[in-house]
Amino acid sequence: MSNTDEQAGPSSAGSLAHRVPDLGALELLLAVARLGSLGGAARELGITQPAASSRVRSMERQLGVALVDRSPRGSRLTDAGALVTDWARRIVEAAEAFDVGAQALRDRRDSRLRVAASMTIAEYLLPGWLLALRAQRPDTAVSLHAGNSTVVAERLLSDEADLGFVEGLTVPTGLDSVVIAHDRLIVVTAPGHAWSRRRRALEASELAATPLILREKGSGTRQVLDAALGGLARPLIELSSTTAVKAAAVSGAGPAVLSELAVGEELAMRRLVRVPVEGVALARDLRAVWPTGHRPTGPARDLLSLTRG
Repeated sequence: MSNTDEQAGPSSAGSLAHRVPDLGALELLLAVARLGSLGGAARELGITQPAASSRVRSMERQLGVALVDRSPRGSRLTDAGALVTDWARRIVEAAEAFDVGAQALRDRRDSRLRVAASMTIAEYLLPGWLLALRAQRPDTAVSLHAGNSTVVAERLLSDEADLGFVEGLTVPTGLDSVVIAHDRLIVVTAPGHAWSRRRRALEASELAATPLILREKGSGTRQVLDAALGGLARPLIELSSTTAVKAAAVSGAGPAVLSELAVGEELAMRRLVRVPVEGVALARDLRAVWPTGHRPTGPARDLLSLTRG
């Protein structure tokens, strides 16, 4: 390579990021131009003077021209430095506009949170989590859509929800998840039902063969129960919410299988009686879900952290 080539500066080949100084370096150059002092520019930007000098030298090597003349009286831009400073000012102003726009997008995102949750979680866990979120983000408007696990997945995949909660056995296709809690399903009846007076635990086969008050197909509760028993008898009644199933059981319509979370008060007041079952495990995981590859951000991220606190 000839001496002329060495003085010609960096090649124009390669990535623009390797040929153009970064914003920190450009901001430093603008501060030097404004203050007439490398030391003053360093103090304004919160860096040491040796670090500022190193950054200027690196920028000069990158551009292939001298930018700053240093003397005991201060620092003065060279003619090339003055020209580069004019260009730098436009870049920094564009970056400031970019930052303002990005903040506006974040503000719009953070102004709302759309949650979709299966019924048990929506009724018995989310109210507490949302109250805690409100204390952290009082300006965020939260909407909650309660439905079965299938509906939750549909809303997430159609961008109608930012975060979902399900209670089924599997994670719906197209969603990532994390376990946030554990739950157990229990068999309950009204005090007058024959099962409430049993002295022996109910066999799993008898439970499977008995018409029950059930949630609709697609609900997490129904999925877990069906899988655990290897099939269910034709439902006695099929209802679309945990509250409705519980009310039907309290009325004496028949036995039901419900989350422990949902029936604590009814068991304590003897409006419902727990019926022991042997030979089957009815535990389940409760999960937060979101579209694959799109980890929750903003209010959705904060709500997720509250569920695991």
